[in-house]
Order: sequence, then structure tokens, then C-alpha cells
Amino acid sequence: MQMVEQWIQWLGSFGSDSDGGVTRLLYTPSWKEAQEALKGEMETLGLLTFYDDAGNLFGRLEGTGGERSCILTGSHVDTVKRGGKYDGAYGIVAAITALSRLRERYGAPKKSIETVAFCEEEGSRFPYNYWGSTFMTGTASYTAMEQTRDQQGVSFMEAMAQAGFGPGTHGRGPRQDIDTFIELHVEQGAILEREQRSIGIVEQIVGLHRYTVRVHGEANHAGTTPMAYRKDAVRAASAMIVDIMNETERFGAPLVATVGQMELVPNTPNVIPGEVIFTIDIRHPDAEALKVASESLVATVQRVADCMGMQADMERWMNVAPIAMDKALTDAIEEICKQQGQSYRRMPSGAGHDAQIFAAHCRTAMVFVPSRGGISHSPLEYTEPDQLEDGVRVLMDLLYRLAY
Repeated sequence: MQMVEQWIQWLGSFGSDSDGGVTRLLYTPSWKEAQEALKGEMETLGLLTFYDDAGNLFGRLEGTGGERSCILTGSHVDTVKRGGKYDGAYGIVAAITALSRLRERYGAPKKSIETVAFCEEEGSRFPYNYWGSTFMTGTASYTAMEQTRDQQGVSFMEAMAQAGFGPGTHGRGPRQDIDTFIELHVEQGAILEREQRSIGIVEQIVGLHRYTVRVHGEANHAGTTPMAYRKDAVRAASAMIVDIMNETERFGAPLVATVGQMELVPNTPNVIPGEVIFTIDIRHPDAEALKVASESLVATVQRVADCMGMQADMERWMNVAPIAMDKALTDAIEEICKQQGQSYRRMPSGAGHDAQIFAAHCRTAMVFVPSRGGISHSPLEYTEPDQLEDGVRVLMDLLYRLAY
């Protein structure tokens, strides 16, 4: 019986980089090769395979009970550029492994179960996230994608057609028959490892506010302008960032804030910057706490600007509400962990996942396994084989409860 780690290494060979990472972007040749290889493996294991028009790949274990609705489990096959082998891939191979083992031990389920390899989640090629799951749930349309292009100028619709997908290509559009979605994923953080827990039971996927801040000062000569006469946008922005981080720490966990992108104008060694542009990413699993924290951090930026005689403009361009997972499913996962003797903790997910798209449409659960060092989106991404198997054991027992 093939172990999950072997599956991970095999799937990582499609789009492999010289440094041990993986680059498998939506609708590229390596992406198509990976989906086709997964399709072949699913068929070998006795699953009924099919694509939808967007390129999501499914493997179905048909139920005997005659129900139209089914259980879906899996994750995304695409990666970030020079990413790791486990992000997304683990959820796919865990789902295939669980269905294969359940079929060997118990035969056909009463309720149909499907694995899914979502075509896209990362937004690494085109500036759009969750295309696979938003297409499936009917919350995205081809119209929204028509003007989208990658960095080489290739249109989304052209790339999709070249890969063999698009409107009507496979006769399968959005689905109405999914009543439960379960996603296994590596944590992409260090909490489980540091607390020596085997399983993370996700209760919420955090909400996210993202801002762009523009600090307006005055560009001037770096040598001839005394310090007291300067309106240095970098100095103001630096003070803002320090205060943002201090304020975030005062709020305490699980609030996090990140300044991840910065641009200086004119960005020249001998000119005092007249403008600084930077982003703030703020996340919390509670909607009200996120709102309060965001308002406080916005006020912090304005207070520093006023104190330093500068103007600061802020634009919020992302507002994603926290998403709760299904309580009955999370309770069932906790019970399974206790029965299996697995150490666990309930926790939020600090990153976005396909599960957050499905949670608005059906019962949804998410399970984490540890990530070594908390490293993800990197060739150094790694999870121990035994930890991968722990997640599969939980998934198998949950699917057995739901489908058999």
C-alpha cells in the first residue's frame, strides 16, 4: 500500500524546480501533466474520474444508497512560484488514499464520496484566487475572468482553452449536489509543532482587512536639507510601522498585522523620499475584533502623520469576513481524535483556503497536520510521514461516519 509521503514526492515531480521546490501554475503544461497523472492513479484505484469545465478533477466512489448529494474532500493542485510539495498536494493525496483504503476495507459506501484536485487556489499566475472552488460553487463566472491576464500578457480564457477547458468543454458547470466538504492541509504555521500536537481542528478561517497607505512628505536634497527642516516620508512611515506592530502586540493573539510591501518615491540614494507607499495586512478570526483592531491601526497611522506634519491617505482594498467551520463536524473530529488517542487542539486558520468558499454553501470542515518550523510556500516545506498518516486516519474515520 503506497504511503502518503510517496504520493507527495511523486506529485511533486510535476513542475519540480532545481532547488527541490515546485512551480505548478494554473493551465501550464506541468499543471496539466499533474492533473492527468492524478486522473490515471484515481482510475487505477477504481474511482470514476471526470473534469468540470474549469479543470477541477474529480474521482468518485459511488454510493449504494441512491442519494443525489455527495461528500467532497480534497484540495488544490496549483502551487505558488518556487513553492513546496505539501501545500494543497497533501489534501489531494490524503483524500485519494482515504477513499482507496475505505474501499479496500469496507467496499462501496452508502453515500457517494468524491475526491477533488481543484484547478487553482493560489492566484500565482493570474490575479484571482480560488478559481476552482468559486467556479464549483457558482460564485465566479467566466465574465469576471475575460479581462484577466498573466504577467506575460496571456489571457485567462486563452490559457484555459489551450489546456482543454472552458465553457461547455466537459459539460459540467457549477455543482448543487455537494452537502459536505472536508479539506486536509498542512498547517503552514508552527503552532502544532511547538505545542507537540498531531492534529489541528480548524474552527474558523480568519477574516482579513488589507490597506494601502500613502504617506506624503516632501522630496528634497539629502545633503543640503537640515534634519529639522525635513518632511521625510520614510521617517514618518517607519514610525507608523513601529506603532502598528506595538499596537498589534497590545491587542494580543490571535490578531496579526503585517507590512509586506513598500515603495519609496523617488527611491534614490541622494534624495529625501517625498512619498512612501506601504501595505498593511490585518487578520483575526472574530469579525468584531477585526473591525476594532483595524480602526485602531488606521487611527495610529493618522496620529503619527499629524504629529509629524504629514498627510497619510489610506485605502482598504480587501475585506474578507471570518468564516466558521461546521460545529457538528468539528465536534466529530475532536471525538475521533480522542478515540484514536491523537493529541489535538482547536484553532483558527491564519491563511485562506478553499474551505472558506465552500463554508457558505455546505457543511465544511478543515483539519491541519504540523508543518516543520512553520515553513510554507517554500522548498523547505515539510511534514513528517507519520504526521501525514495521522491526518489520513482522522479523515478516514470521519468519512466512514458520514458515508458508511
